Amino acid sequence: MSESDTISFRSLRDGANKAIRASDLDIKTAIAQEAARRWHARAVSLRSPLDEPVAERPGRPAKPELLPPRLVKKRNLNTQQGRIALLHALAHIELNAVDLALDIVARFASEKVPLTFFDGWMQVAYEEAKHFNLIRARLRALGADYGDLPAHDGLWQAAHDTRNDLNARLAVVPLILEARGLDVTPPLQAKMVQTGDTESAAILDIIYNDEKKHVAVGAKWFRFLCHRQRKNPEETFKKLVRANFRGQLKAPFNDVARAEAGLTPSFYRNLTSTNAS
Repeated sequence: MSESDTISFRSLRDGANKAIRASDLDIKTAIAQEAARRWHARAVSLRSPLDEPVAERPGRPAKPELLPPRLVKKRNLNTQQGRIALLHALAHIELNAVDLALDIVARFASEKVPLTFFDGWMQVAYEEAKHFNLIRARLRALGADYGDLPAHDGLWQAAHDTRNDLNARLAVVPLILEARGLDVTPPLQAKMVQTGDTESAAILDIIYNDEKKHVAVGAKWFRFLCHRQRKNPEETFKKLVRANFRGQLKAPFNDVARAEAGLTPSFYRNLTSTNAS
């Protein structure tokens, strides 16, 4: 019997919720990827009357210690320890991205959207799980592991703040948080190459190319909802960001990659000085 045969869930929403709740990260990523496989094969229904309420916080192991972002130390990529710290931070981001993709499926499973909406987000969940496992394997190859260093606890706040509004969720998570990855990943990848860590650079290349697709999924469905609601996507995006995003949009932006994903500069350029609360 294969590992996938032992994973049980009654619906896609149930599978997503079980993955979110799992504190064992091997189990979390395995359920996320198996739920994606079964959903794409149409071997499971979207939801069931027996599904449990959506988890308010994802399951996590005892480590890492979670700190406010301001207390997480800066990293020197010229040292192996600094590169380990960067990879650890990226693993934490990817782990949260797994849960964020699953949460949009579980939380909004009753939303009146085409089934292809869930196709896109389960593909995102599958690939975020792949990213986490790739980075964790690289950490282990360097003599470390996820949980060895502190991490910051600000990422799940985006899910909590937008839990009642699908438009806001799409604006904040894929179109701000994921899009930020398009800005920062290429220079980090170049730095890894410069230091001779080509193995880590190759992983960052995989992540970068997948993240463009993830931002595109967010942009597609954000525009879909805005057009259905007869709203201007760019103006709606700006209003939602000001109301729901705690922080600032920081230049420089990777305008080319963002545009390839359907996020043109007119969406975000005049938000760089916004500090929403």
